[in-house]
Amino acid sequence: MNWGKVFYIFFTLMSLTTSAAFLYENSVVALFIAGSVNVISTLLKIGVRNILSAELLAGSLVADLHLVPAFFALQFYGNDRIAVGLVIGAVVANVYTIVVSMIESSKEKADF
Repeated sequence: MNWGKVFYIFFTLMSLTTSAAFLYENSVVALFIAGSVNVISTLLKIGVRNILSAELLAGSLVADLHLVPAFFALQFYGNDRIAVGLVIGAVVANVYTIVVSMIESSKEKADF
């Protein structure tokens, strides 16, 4: 078992679920946790050299660039609607990353 891949898939799933948790409970703390987990997920993907690693990293960066402004919009401007809209964008990017990870895993299995 490749433990490095386990950790990066774990953090990718955690990023998706914590972003979805913010959509349930619109709080600054939930958004901060979602953003923090997503940044960790992005950092784990930087050194990955797989078939679709560029696509995985791009998906995580898109989610980061949605969650950080969402945090600022909620914390400093109190604008829930913009924050929720940006988090929905981050959820879409995280779903994209999960789908790409599944495609990559299926390609790795086909090579054996």
